[in-house]
Amino acid sequence: MFHDILFFLLGLALVVIGGNYLTDGATVIARKMHVSGLVIGLTVVAFGSSAPDLVVCMMSTLQNHSQLALGDVVGANIFDLLLVVGVVAVIRPITITADMQWKGLPMVVLSSLALFLCGDDKLFDGATADIIDRTDGLMFLLFFIIFMVYTFGMSRQEQVPPPDSAGQPGSAGKTDYTPVGRRQLIIAIISVVASLAALFFGGDWLVDGASGIARRAGLSEGLIGLTIVGFGGSVPDLVTSVAAAIKRQPGLALGNVVGACVFNVFFILGLCATVRPLDTGTISLFDFSALVVGAVAVWVFGAMTGPKVISRKEGIILIILYTVYASKLILDLRSH
Repeated sequence: MFHDILFFLLGLALVVIGGNYLTDGATVIARKMHVSGLVIGLTVVAFGSSAPDLVVCMMSTLQNHSQLALGDVVGANIFDLLLVVGVVAVIRPITITADMQWKGLPMVVLSSLALFLCGDDKLFDGATADIIDRTDGLMFLLFFIIFMVYTFGMSRQEQVPPPDSAGQPGSAGKTDYTPVGRRQLIIAIISVVASLAALFFGGDWLVDGASGIARRAGLSEGLIGLTIVGFGGSVPDLVTSVAAAIKRQPGLALGNVVGACVFNVFFILGLCATVRPLDTGTISLFDFSALVVGAVAVWVFGAMTGPKVISRKEGIILIILYTVYASKLILDLRSH
């Protein structure tokens, strides 16, 4: 037990440190590349913070523990959409760009609905078991390719021309141009690489420690994935998003969550299901429904009602929704 607690604490420390420096480095790189923090959040930051989920899910799949892999992704995405977005909005209201309104958030809703439909064979097909098979996995990977095309399309649209002969910023882009020196860029790249490594190893240690503690309590793999592993794998998302919000980078914060959620379903589960079909086991209709509700709520709050902003009040509502879901999981834990 001591070994598990030690790994949990060391992992938590690494992801906190990595999340802070990753935000700084990613912001500098975004300025140098003349793209917005949103695009960086959707790619580098999101992929880095989801690296622990990728490692855990692939290892779980190869070792025939598919419930742990699926529970990790479902639990992590619910955590991101309801708690992380809610906390960030309470710290600083999140402005929704046109690209996020019509490309980013709809992809999150699509990924949640796709997982809901593919993960509930008993409900929709009258099957005897709920299986995410290789065909579902390949479909997820195709959706992931579409998401990447959209993301890089946003990157091209948001490029900013260099300053003109008078030294004034170009006027065609959507992002302010701020000169970045070579030394500053090198430091930023080193910071991002080191931060990704810290997130990767820290997340892995955190999940290993938390899983060891939970298994000693005799819990099911699906429940472990939804709770301890899902929470542990999402700590990097919470840290990087909160750090970005505090540093006045709301586009980076929301982009991190959106990118991580899409990456988790379409790439991680797509890859795992292609390697070996995933048995949903104890992951229930309630869990899949909570994921869809979270995705739709964030899209409605940010893009469909009033100003294109997720306000503090709406952030509180998201936190309350997560509290309700977490309470149900706690009751399940107590019953076990």
